[in-house]
Amino acid sequence: MAAVQTPAQLLGVRFALGIAEAGFSPAILFLISSWYRKHEQSKRFIVYLSAAILSGAFGSIVAGAITARMENVGGISSWRWLFIIEGVATVGLALIAPYLLLDYPSITMKFTPEERSFAVERLREDDITSCFGTGPVVSHSRALLNAITDWRIYLLCLGYMTIVGTMALCYFYPTMIAGLGYTATKAQFMTAPLFLAAFVIAIPLCIFADRVPPYRPVFVAVLLILGAIFCALAAGVQSYTPRYIFLCLINSAIWAANPLALSFASTTLGAVDPETRAIGLALVNGMGNLAQVYGAYLWPSRDAPGYIMGFSVFAGMLVIGCGVYLASFWALNKHPFTNKPTTNSEMRI
Repeated sequence: MAAVQTPAQLLGVRFALGIAEAGFSPAILFLISSWYRKHEQSKRFIVYLSAAILSGAFGSIVAGAITARMENVGGISSWRWLFIIEGVATVGLALIAPYLLLDYPSITMKFTPEERSFAVERLREDDITSCFGTGPVVSHSRALLNAITDWRIYLLCLGYMTIVGTMALCYFYPTMIAGLGYTATKAQFMTAPLFLAAFVIAIPLCIFADRVPPYRPVFVAVLLILGAIFCALAAGVQSYTPRYIFLCLINSAIWAANPLALSFASTTLGAVDPETRAIGLALVNGMGNLAQVYGAYLWPSRDAPGYIMGFSVFAGMLVIGCGVYLASFWALNKHPFTNKPTTNSEMRI
């Protein structure tokens, strides 16, 4: 990315990067779902997503510092230094990750046999399937067919799309904050409080939600309707200072809803076979991220500084999301996922 010279090169390298990282988030979701019980997952998801929240806060500070201090250092533009520094840090972490991450509970060699047995039994108490190392295994093609033909997974996908779609707003924070009179560099710094507020709100909320796991979709619905209200207020109030406060509250609602929605999807799919759950979580994550594609087009520069269309559409999306999660609360209680016995013919497909 730091070496590109043309827009076509930038798009090509970014596309390759997208392919390389596409499996990361679904794999993390599946890994968490394979280790933790239903009343433990929201806390783990917010620990994982706190990296994204804090990178939104401190990443903007780092970006601001690099763009302010690294311009033409060694004859390299500051935006190129941004990719170099963050890329080197990522590669460094990748080298040590295999020594820190665990495999499945039943087969990880970092546990004693007694510890592996205990980890497996914990999951079985909550009717959560994992790769136990014994018994029949559903084929990848059968798992794919199971996932794409189950209407309940699409309900989870639709709800998550309304959350991640509104996260496209994050890309425009510096532009909106610049309207307060800050320079481009200082506007980067001023995005940090938006993410710090989300971090402070999301952690205790996820801890509390783990005490009442069946009501996670209700928590999500409440957060989304609050986010919709703040979006509507931001569309109607043109003064920048109140709008900055509304942005803090919108960001907090979205980021707090995110781990709760993921833990709801993970625990709801907990009873199905691991292969189908892995694909189901990948569908939820992938379709959710696709929602950012159209979300970014709702904030054209010609709508500045009010961005009434963007805030209004996002308010409507969050209202729809609220309805989807309330419907999910009812429908998935009435029609829960179950782990169907695997036949020999299913294994061969």
